[in-house]
Amino acid sequence: MCGIVAYIGNREAYPIVMKGLRRLEYRGYDSAGIALIDKELLVYKCKGKVDDLEYFIGTQNTLGNIGIGHTRWATHGVPNDVNAHPHYSQAKDLTIIHNGIIENYNAIKKALTLRGHTFTSDTDTEVLIHLIEDIRNNAKVDLVEAVRLALNEAVGAYAIVILSKDNPNQLIAARKSSPLVIGIGVDEFFCASDATPIIEYTKNVVYLNDEEIAVINRGEELKIITTKNIAKTPYVQELELNIEAIEKGGYEHFMLKEIFEQPRSIRDSIRGRVLVDQGLIKLGGITEYSQKIVNAKRIIIIGCGTSWHAGLVGEYLIEDLARIPVEVEYASEFRYRNPIINEDDVVIAISQSGETADTLAAIELAKSKGALVYGICNVAGSSIARTTHAGSYTHAGPEIGVASTKAFTAQVAILTAFALSVAKQRGTINESRYQQLLIELDTVPELVEKVLLQSDKTKAIAAIMKDAPNSLYLGRGYSFPVALEGALKLKEISYIHAEGYPAAEMKHGPIALIDEEMPVVVIATKGANYEKVVSNIQEVKARKGIIIAVVTEGDEHAALLADYIIEIPESDECLVPIISVVPLQLLSYYIAVMRGCNVDQPRNLAKSVTVE
Repeated sequence: MCGIVAYIGNREAYPIVMKGLRRLEYRGYDSAGIALIDKELLVYKCKGKVDDLEYFIGTQNTLGNIGIGHTRWATHGVPNDVNAHPHYSQAKDLTIIHNGIIENYNAIKKALTLRGHTFTSDTDTEVLIHLIEDIRNNAKVDLVEAVRLALNEAVGAYAIVILSKDNPNQLIAARKSSPLVIGIGVDEFFCASDATPIIEYTKNVVYLNDEEIAVINRGEELKIITTKNIAKTPYVQELELNIEAIEKGGYEHFMLKEIFEQPRSIRDSIRGRVLVDQGLIKLGGITEYSQKIVNAKRIIIIGCGTSWHAGLVGEYLIEDLARIPVEVEYASEFRYRNPIINEDDVVIAISQSGETADTLAAIELAKSKGALVYGICNVAGSSIARTTHAGSYTHAGPEIGVASTKAFTAQVAILTAFALSVAKQRGTINESRYQQLLIELDTVPELVEKVLLQSDKTKAIAAIMKDAPNSLYLGRGYSFPVALEGALKLKEISYIHAEGYPAAEMKHGPIALIDEEMPVVVIATKGANYEKVVSNIQEVKARKGIIIAVVTEGDEHAALLADYIIEIPESDECLVPIISVVPLQLLSYYIAVMRGCNVDQPRNLAKSVTVE
């Protein structure tokens, strides 16, 4: 959601910033812009993609060794040229790029209007740079102090970078509840909303914390102060990211690459944690709090979108194996319904990016009530990783495709290991079943490889489904969250309306939609609910629905009833979600490609949702 890139150094800024914007296209956006200084302050911006911006700039001046760039996902004001970033101050000597939302912008705008300011856009961002300018001019302070004072007046979330025509040797950056990372090179600095535009140039980075301001002067050391004017020593970290991980590697789309990376990403998520030779699970990130987790009266799982679906699988796993009551909450609703949180609760916060605004807000609420918060995220150094008491990185590697795939399976793998570990400590699982599940979890990556070998068969089924206007996804037990996730993937990237339901709930409404034009995808693998799912398939068939069934290898009963089948290897029921979701990901991918959709950057969507 929105992307920030900035550069100051001895190289030409334009190619670095433009390449950085392309690296950030996966975040989702609707307009793009860039500002440079070559004696004058040059601002170019337009609605559309980075390609449109490059075409718009054409042969215009792009010289200069300092620059900022932005991809905007619209919040305040429609996507158009005027609302695109960067935004000018009143005198047009300052310009700003901004991720986040300034919640009290309207009150500030009214006050500034009374003082003679005029605004050209509908954005909260333009209001912020006008406020900074107004404070600088009226309080007679330098730009850094004006930024600090303005941010103390602003309410909301921000990651900002500011450029001044009068000081072509300085960038000012700041963050609150929206990520911002600073790359430190040799006599040069980079800023970005995540590390992907930086890794090509340096592995040394500083992650800004909330309410920190970075003063970046050419030829000087990085300086950080807080909005309370307290100096901070920059903490330099080394990136673990590799440039190869953010390239397509020969695949047509990032999404397809990431689907096929899952045997490796699942393996990496359990490596060093699922120790079959020793017969144990070792989650180092929670060792210090293991007793509190084992004695928890309740576990609350919070997440958004795909992470929420992973949390639903976690609910089945933890209640089934560890026998602790679990509630799964949308992070966006959790903080606003005055939830009851106790000190003996454990809150599990799940996020791919580690920057999801709603999830971060829910974490702060849970911590304020004394609950232990355990984070599961993919990005080292992210806000959730730094805010939670304990945590586990999924180690899935960068996920560039907006529609999450390998993040989901890695999250579920971690939740499975967590549930097994807690069950073992609580004595709610016998030794033979524990050891069996340990061994089977360790073999899941090989089972996923087998599923991927059937991709051509899945592609053929996609050709049959691609023109359907609607579809249903059904599952029971552990497979119900998989049905939800399968439907979400189809909606996200192919724009076909799809709904996931518990299979038995079909009779309570959705059955009215079923006719010979309606594809119904059913997860009908062997398990405790198998016979009941078969009955649900028969109910669909009686109404002439088209059945696409995901079945266990060798199953003849459900396969005979279905119009089309996708077989997956047999595994314990609690491990099926990691395996069965893979063909549904492929199905959505192939349908989207056949429909000519932008698979990696679906319309209106953003990868990292950093505003509420």
